[in-house]
Amino acid sequence: MAVRPLTRMIEGMPWSHYFPEQCVRSALAYQPLPGDVFIVSYPKCGTTWLQYIVYNIYSGGVPPRNREQFWDNTPFLEMRGAERSVLRSKPGAIKTHLPFDRQPYSPQAKYLYITRNPFDCCVSYYYHTKHLPGYCFGQATFDDFFELFITGDVEFGDYFDHLLSWYEHRSDPNVLFLTYEELKGDTSAAVVKIAGFLGNEYAARLCREPTLVDRILEAAALGNMKKVFNSCDFPVTEEQKAACIKEQERQAAASVEDLVRRPMTGEFVRKGAVGDWKGHFSPVQVQRMLERIRVKTAGSDVMDLWKDVDIPR
Repeated sequence: MAVRPLTRMIEGMPWSHYFPEQCVRSALAYQPLPGDVFIVSYPKCGTTWLQYIVYNIYSGGVPPRNREQFWDNTPFLEMRGAERSVLRSKPGAIKTHLPFDRQPYSPQAKYLYITRNPFDCCVSYYYHTKHLPGYCFGQATFDDFFELFITGDVEFGDYFDHLLSWYEHRSDPNVLFLTYEELKGDTSAAVVKIAGFLGNEYAARLCREPTLVDRILEAAALGNMKKVFNSCDFPVTEEQKAACIKEQERQAAASVEDLVRRPMTGEFVRKGAVGDWKGHFSPVQVQRMLERIRVKTAGSDVMDLWKDVDIPR
């Protein structure tokens, strides 16, 4: 029997039990307010890094005191629900992992979308799913996850469908389309671009304060982010606990109570590297991914986003 993460269907999409059903439904029904800013991505494409950059642009390079302050200013819509994600004080940004056709949308809102090459995304998503106990996927191998990713049978659906849904809107005036590799290659330039998109006042502040970009870069450095996020214990809901009880035969080696309360076994913010795929993909998997790319992106130039990145062609 195929090994797969623990999810259930809500509104036609697979969701883990980290996302309470009522929160998912309210998130999908959310009506954006004028001035809302959204940070959107497929999972493990640089969302947290972009959130941290945006947070520090807004704060003038003053990092959050703790993860609670960070989550309050950049709430995860699908995890918290609409009511708890409405920003009581602005500026701030709302995180989502939704494709364009499910994303709460308004021309009066702004959207920063970040993507990452499919090879590195697949590897990072594997470790994320493996290390969070609520997925009941801790014994799975990369080969197991690859089989799910290559067919789009994962939480938040198919990578390519998600990417293409937003790529079509990359030139919209209220959308800033970014790649993880772009941020990695010239983070300073990306910070300036992001600040200008957020508002003239933030771009002007960068000009007035020559050291501000450096402060933002320091605050958003991988090591500083790890101090906040890698101590993060995800909330455990009664719904998640009940779902894991149904999985106890598959997880007989650990008590259900221990399973759902166990902290993440790896790092939420992991390597942040470009090219991690090289240590995971077999030659056959590379060819299968290339064929998937060929089929899913036929007629689109979307893969040109990574024409200068060292990935298979």
